[in-house]
Amino acid sequence: MNGLNRFKAHSPQWRRPVNIERVILVVGQVETDPSLKYGVQSLRTNHELLKAVCQANADAHIVYKPHPLVWSDLQAKQTKQQDPLLWCDECVGDVSLSHLLPKVNEVHVMTSLAGFEALLRGKKVSCYGRSFYAGWGLTTDMVPMPNRPRQLNVDELVAGAMFSYPRYMNRLEGRVRSTPEMHLGAEMGSWRTEPLMLSARA
Repeated sequence: MNGLNRFKAHSPQWRRPVNIERVILVVGQVETDPSLKYGVQSLRTNHELLKAVCQANADAHIVYKPHPLVWSDLQAKQTKQQDPLLWCDECVGDVSLSHLLPKVNEVHVMTSLAGFEALLRGKKVSCYGRSFYAGWGLTTDMVPMPNRPRQLNVDELVAGAMFSYPRYMNRLEGRVRSTPEMHLGAEMGSWRTEPLMLSARA
């Protein structure tokens, strides 16, 4: 599963700058995402996030990765829209997250799932919004979350996020609530028994 990504990326090789002690990866989001509407307070744009990270971490080399949809839109329109290079040292739109994470010290996000992926890889994560993985003692939180008084380790966070909290729909048996094990077992069984669907080229 290493390198699995929701988005197609060209993944050019990125080199960590030499003789730099601290490298921060800032991950942008689509600014119309509902998680930003309900999960952030003072910061609501990628520009504001970048500016806040830059001003608080003047000693660090800051690498900004825009969301793939935002990056492709900027490339298509060939616009700068508040040039991110004003508040970062590099902008790496085409480099995959799986390639970047092992080479940085920290990851800063608003509510991006990239923060969760970074935690799974043992990275220091700073959250500027109320993401589901923030507030449990695993992240540096810029927004107070007094309703999450418990301290979790990464395994407990994964168990809660992937097993205890979500409801899974089993499309084959019509069960609204299904355990991940039951769902995966049913899907694997159908994959083995259903005929292969081959698409012919015109």
